[in-house]
Amino acid sequence: MTSTVDPISLPQRTASNDTEIDREALARLLVEIARNVDPDYRVRLDGVPSADPRMETLRQLLVSREISELSRVTHLLDEPEQLAAAVGDVLPSAAARAPHAQLGEALAPAVERAVQRSIQKSPRTLTDILYPVFLPAIRKSIGEKIDQTFQSLNETLRHIFTWHGLKWRLESWRTGASFSEVVLKHSLLYHVEHVFLINRTSGLLIAHVAADNATSEDPQLISSMLSAIQDFVKDSFNEKEQSGLDTIRFGDLRLWSEVGPFATLVSVIRGNPPEGLHDIVRDVLLRVHEDYSQALREFDGDGSQLAGIEAQLQACVELKQEESNQGFPWLVLGLGLLLLVLAGGWFFLSWQSGQRWQAYVSRLESQPGIIVAEQKIRDGQFYIAGLRDPLAVDPQVLLSGTQVDPGRVHSQWQFYQSLEPEFVLKRLTASLAPPESVRLAIVEGRIVAEGEAPDTWIDRARAAARQLSAGGPVFDISRVRDVSPEAREAEHWQAYVSRLESQPGIIVAEQKISDGQFYIAGLRDPLAVDPQALLSGTQVDPGRVHSQWQSYQSLEPEFVLKRLTASLAPPASVRLAIVEGRIVAEGEAPDTWIDRARAAARQLSAGGPVFDISRVRDVSPEARAAEHWQAYVSRLETQPGLIVAEQTIRDGQFYIAGLRDPLAVDPQALLSGTQVDPGRVHSQWQSYQSLEPEFVLKRLTASLYPLKSVRLSIVDSRIVAEGEAPDTWIARARAAARQLSVGGPEFDISKVRDVSPEALEAEHWQYYVSRLESQSGIIVAQQTVRGGQFYISGLRDPLAADPQALLSGTQVDPARVHSKWQFFQSLDPTFVVKRLTASLSPPKSVQLSIIQGRILVVGEAPAAWINRAQAAAEQLSADGVVLDVSQLRELNLAELNYLREAIQTTDIFFSSGKVVPGPEQLPVLDRLADQIKEFAQNARRSGVAARFMLTGHSDATGRETANASISAARAETVRALLNKRGVAPELLLVRGAGTFEPLVPENSQAGSSTNRRVSITVNLD
Repeated sequence: MTSTVDPISLPQRTASNDTEIDREALARLLVEIARNVDPDYRVRLDGVPSADPRMETLRQLLVSREISELSRVTHLLDEPEQLAAAVGDVLPSAAARAPHAQLGEALAPAVERAVQRSIQKSPRTLTDILYPVFLPAIRKSIGEKIDQTFQSLNETLRHIFTWHGLKWRLESWRTGASFSEVVLKHSLLYHVEHVFLINRTSGLLIAHVAADNATSEDPQLISSMLSAIQDFVKDSFNEKEQSGLDTIRFGDLRLWSEVGPFATLVSVIRGNPPEGLHDIVRDVLLRVHEDYSQALREFDGDGSQLAGIEAQLQACVELKQEESNQGFPWLVLGLGLLLLVLAGGWFFLSWQSGQRWQAYVSRLESQPGIIVAEQKIRDGQFYIAGLRDPLAVDPQVLLSGTQVDPGRVHSQWQFYQSLEPEFVLKRLTASLAPPESVRLAIVEGRIVAEGEAPDTWIDRARAAARQLSAGGPVFDISRVRDVSPEAREAEHWQAYVSRLESQPGIIVAEQKISDGQFYIAGLRDPLAVDPQALLSGTQVDPGRVHSQWQSYQSLEPEFVLKRLTASLAPPASVRLAIVEGRIVAEGEAPDTWIDRARAAARQLSAGGPVFDISRVRDVSPEARAAEHWQAYVSRLETQPGLIVAEQTIRDGQFYIAGLRDPLAVDPQALLSGTQVDPGRVHSQWQSYQSLEPEFVLKRLTASLYPLKSVRLSIVDSRIVAEGEAPDTWIARARAAARQLSVGGPEFDISKVRDVSPEALEAEHWQYYVSRLESQSGIIVAQQTVRGGQFYISGLRDPLAADPQALLSGTQVDPARVHSKWQFFQSLDPTFVVKRLTASLSPPKSVQLSIIQGRILVVGEAPAAWINRAQAAAEQLSADGVVLDVSQLRELNLAELNYLREAIQTTDIFFSSGKVVPGPEQLPVLDRLADQIKEFAQNARRSGVAARFMLTGHSDATGRETANASISAARAETVRALLNKRGVAPELLLVRGAGTFEPLVPENSQAGSSTNRRVSITVNLD
C-alpha cells in the first residue's frame, strides 16, 4: 500500500530544556525508521543522510521513550475501536478551532456522500426530516392557491348566466383575456386603506402608512391590540410559536397578516380582494426584510435606521381595483346573440343528425348475424363497416324509417357464418333435409332434433353435429328414434329382457343378439313364471329365441312362503303371511305343529327371510293351565306388600312362597277370576313390615295422631307432612323420621310450619337468607341468629343486587340485621357478559347471549375484534367460564372491497411543476369524495374504522428535494380539496413519496405525466 502522507520535513529547532536531546539527530533517526517501514519513503527521502549504524546503542539510550510512544501510536492505529475513541476525544475541539471555510470544504464531500447514501438507503428519512420544515409553508401556499381557485370559480359561476357575465364574455373575446380574469377584474373591487409593520418580538409598531381617504384611531394602539389578540389565541389554544394571525374579517373590512422573520405586515383592506393580493403583499414584506434585515432584528422602538421604509409600504396602500364606468356595447351584444342563434341552430341540426345515425347503428347492432366493427361521422358523411351473415337482414333495408339519407351512408360489410342458433338451424335444415317425421327446434340455445328417422339420416346428423364449430350451439339428436327393422327388433328384445329381470325368481345372467337370433341364459325358480309365456305381446319371434335356464330355489319371501305352506300344512287356525320381508305365523296350534314349525325355521337358509312363529299360541290343556298360573303369579307380583320368592308347577299342583305385609291384600282373594283351581294351590307366606310408602303412611298416621291442621300424603315416593303444628308435635315427627328403617321412604316434615313466635322470626330470617342465596353474584358464607340479632357475611359482586334492598317484604327488622360483605368478581355468566360488553365493545352485528351456562357470541365482526374475543375466551377458560366464539364469522367486506378497489384505482394527475390539479380533475375529485364518504359510512356500520392515505408522487425532473416537497404539497392539496367536498379531515393522512414509487418507467413524456399524481390507499382498523 502506498502512503499518501506529505514528505517529512526536518525541523531545525534547539534541544528541549527538559531532556537536552538533539532534535536534528532524532529527526535523522526517524527518517531511517521511515525508510525501513514504508518503501515509498525510501524514494522520497533519498536526499536525506542515513543514520550512523553506530548510533543504534545511542538511539536506544536517547529515544527509548519515543520508540515506546511510537509503538503505542502504531498499536492505536491498528485497533479501529481505540483509534475511533481517541479521535472522538479531540475531534470536537479541533472542529471548533478550525476555520469555517476550510472545515466546510473538508467536510463537504464526505457529508454529501453520506447524505446521498442515506437517501438512497432510506428516502423516507429525508422526507421525515424535511416534513416539519416544508409542510407549514406548503400548506399555507396550497391553501392560498385553493382559495384563489375557488374564489375565481365562485365568481365565474355567479356571473356566468347574468347580463354582466355576457358583457364580460364579450370583453374577454375582444381583449384576449380569459373569462375568469375579466370576471375577477370587475367583481373583486377593493382598496387598501392601512398598512402596519409590527415587530414580531415586542409587538411595537415599526411603520404605518394610510390611504388618503382612510380614517382610523392611534396606529400604535391598533398595533398593540393586534399583538395582544395574536398572543391571546396562541396562549388559549396552544398554537405553535411559528404560526401567526392570518385573516380577520369584519363586515366589508378585512385584515390580512403576512409574517416575516422579524416583522409582521398587516394590511387593512376594504372590499373583496383577490387571493393573488397575498403574493404582492408578501413580496413587499420580503423586500423590506432584504433592505432592513439588521435594523428589524435590533429594533427597540427607534426608527432612525428605517428611513425610507414607508416608501416601500406605500406600494401596498396604492393597491386597489375599482369599477369602470364604460358604456354597454349593445352592438357587440346583438352580434353575439345572432352568432349564438346561428351556432345553436347548426349544433341542433348536427345533434339531430347524429342521434338518427346512432339509432340506425343501434338497430343494426341488435340484429342477429350483423356485427358492427366501426362507425363514424366525418364531413357530414356516415361510414360503417363490419361483418354480416348472408342469411341476416340487409342493412340497406333497415335504413328506411330512420330519416338517414342513404346517399350519405358508406358501408363495407364482410361476409361470415354466424354461430347464432337460428342461422345454424337454417343451414342444418338446408344440408340435412330432415324427413317430415323429424322436427328441428331451438331449445335454450341448443338445436334439438325430435321424431323418427332411418339410421342413414341419423348417421348424417351425427356427422353434422361433430362438424359444428367449437363455439357454436349444441346439435342434440338423442331424441330421434331409429325406425330401421333391425333397431325395432333390438328394441323389442330389450323390452322382453327388462320384463324378465323384473320377475321374482328369475335371474338373467347373459343375453345377446347374434345373426338375427336371440340368446338368453340364467337361473329360474320352478315356482316362478314361465319365460316362454312372457314372450306374448313383445313382438319377438319365439322361433328365434334360444334360452337356457338353470333351476334354483329362490329366497324371495313369496317362494319361501309357498314351500312352507306345502311342507307344514298349517291348520286352519294358523295364518302365514309376509310382513316387512319376514314370514309371520299367527293363530293357535297344537304343540306338535309348533315343534315342526320351529324345526322348519331353523332349516331356512342363512340368507333367506326370517320365519317368526312367536305369535302362534299353544292350545294344549297343560299349556292353558300354566298360562293361567303365570297370570296369577304376575298379579301377585304387582301387589304392594307382597314379595314372591319362589313359585313352581309340579305333578299338576301349584306351589308359591314369599313375604307378605299384614296390611297387604290377601293372596287367596286374588285367585278368583284366574281360572286356577284353589285346591291345587299350596302357598307359604312369611309376615314382614313393607317399606312401601302407603304402608309406612298408615303406620305413621296410627302412631303420630296428626292434628287436623296437618296433612300426610305421598309425593314422589316420599311421605310429606304439610300444615301447621306446635313444636312438640314437630319434635315427635322428627323422632319418627329418624326411626324409619334404612331403605324406607323419606318422611319430609319441612313443610310443617312451627307456629311459635321464635319459629316465625327464624322462618322470616331463613326466607331472607334463601332469597339472598338465590341471587346471582351473592355467596352467603355464614349466617346465625344470636341474642335476637341476625348476623350474615359472605361475598358480593358489585353488579349484584343490594342485600339491604332485598330485606323489604321479608318481615325481618333491618335494625337487627348485621351484615359484612366482601367484594369479588362473580363468574356467573350474566355478570361476565356485562363485563365483556364493557371491555370488548362488540359491534352492532355481534350478539352475546347465555345458553345452558355458556356465553355464546354470534354474528359478524372484523378480524381484529375476533382476535380480541378469542384472547378473552382463553383467559376465561382458566376460570371455568366457557366463552364460545366458534360461531363468529369474519365480517364480509365484499361491498367494502368493491368500493375499496374503486378508490385505490383512482389517481389525481397534475401538470408539470403544479401542486393544484387542473379543471379536468374536478369530476374525479367529486366522485372520489362521494366514494370515500360512502366507504367510511359503510365501514362504521360494519364496526371497522377506515383511514385513507394520500400519497403524492412526482416525475424525475429536477432535484430530489424539490420533488419530495412538491409530492407532499400535492397530497396536501388533494386533502384540502376533499375536505371542501365534505370528507372529514381526520379520515385523511398524507405523505410525499417523491420519485421513489413511480407508476410506470419514465422513458417518455407520457410516463412522466402518469407519475405526477396522488394515489389513495385504504386502511381498515
